[in-house]
Amino acid sequence: MSSSHLPSVALSARVVSFETARHLVEQHALSVAPTEVETVNLLAALGRVLAEGIVADRDFPPFARATRDGYAVRAADVAKTPARLDVIGEIKAGDLPDNLTVDHGQAVSIMTGAALPPGADAVVMVEHTIVAERSHPSVGKDATSGWGNQCVEVQRSVSAGENFVPRGAEARAGELLLDRGRRLDHAGIAIAASVGQSRVQVFRKPRVAILSTGDEIVEIDATPGPAQIRNSNSYSLAAQVQAAGGEAVRLAIAPDEPRRLRALIEEGLQCDLLLLTGGVSMGKYDLVEQALAELQAEFYFTGAEIQPGRPVVFGSCGAGAPARVPAAKSPPASNGVSAPNKRYFFGLPGNPVSTMVTFELFVKPMMDALAGMTPQPLIFLRARLKSEIRTKTGLKRFLPAVVSGEFENAEVELARWQGSGDIAALARANCYVVIPPDRVRIEAEEWVSLLLR
Repeated sequence: MSSSHLPSVALSARVVSFETARHLVEQHALSVAPTEVETVNLLAALGRVLAEGIVADRDFPPFARATRDGYAVRAADVAKTPARLDVIGEIKAGDLPDNLTVDHGQAVSIMTGAALPPGADAVVMVEHTIVAERSHPSVGKDATSGWGNQCVEVQRSVSAGENFVPRGAEARAGELLLDRGRRLDHAGIAIAASVGQSRVQVFRKPRVAILSTGDEIVEIDATPGPAQIRNSNSYSLAAQVQAAGGEAVRLAIAPDEPRRLRALIEEGLQCDLLLLTGGVSMGKYDLVEQALAELQAEFYFTGAEIQPGRPVVFGSCGAGAPARVPAAKSPPASNGVSAPNKRYFFGLPGNPVSTMVTFELFVKPMMDALAGMTPQPLIFLRARLKSEIRTKTGLKRFLPAVVSGEFENAEVELARWQGSGDIAALARANCYVVIPPDRVRIEAEEWVSLLLR
């Protein structure tokens, strides 16, 4: 089909600011929801999103728990120091304080994690005590237990409630510990394990189709011709999809031929999300937007004012949407349910660095939503600049950089790079320096914003 017979949208453009583009993606992400749930073993749930809440099966802690090695005491007995107390026994972690009640003038040796005995209301740390023998050994039950002749001299007072955690202070039985929609990290795994859940319900991983386009692209095990490159974008995107909690579906390379391109796009739209790389610029053979327009695509933006990645495209197909570029307005309010058969897509620039940067900036919030969680906000950190940066105005720039230093003394400098095709530079970098669109010069020692890789 010639360009003269295509819907006018294919040749239209809506280039927006970075912030507008990001917010558009986040707002549309609120309209999608996962539909399938599966039950997996707890460790297999690492990085997955909970489809059920995790509740406490008992009080946490289930007893008053000592947080220091030392002596369980009555705080009133050690209000004035030094104070001598009779030691009537010992409690290790895992022991029950049977038949040990702390009365006036008494103490119990206690280990970190052990249950506080009745009568005690504080723990004196062992380093604030001196063990001694009684001048007048006692007789009776405590004497036969081996503690009859021992006392402890407390050299520092404590307040009631000090050095132990009361029963139920962390959570009460039945209390929600982890929300549905929470991505499980190591702390979440620990919580689920602590309440005895060896298996958990999680949402299915979103299936993300990856389609590289262009006659210049060949598979990585092929010998490229003089003007060809290997399909590294497909692999880098697959790695990013997997790191973001998705299942990558790598499609065949799409040639610069409209019918085959359209067929592969239709195949990709059977997945939960479609990522196209290459073919989204304004060149004669950049056919992606034209093919999408034929499929009744709705384009939310066709470029963002950033470097690298300016030609990034975001839109959807299905649900009877006409091919159009909407006016600059927010999408309809979400009711939390996806439109029937509606599939979102991103057209990512073909230069490798641009592909990776635009995935981090725009694709991840949609993947969060498809995985079952609320899209996470983009958070920039701050560090001092090691050397001056000179640039141009007009675009928000995300430039590969290296943050270094130790402890609180972070500093950052740009990586040496030759533009958005320089994969080696990005491999050397561990972050991006974020440069506002109105700055032409940033002096050394200034604080700059960072986006970690």
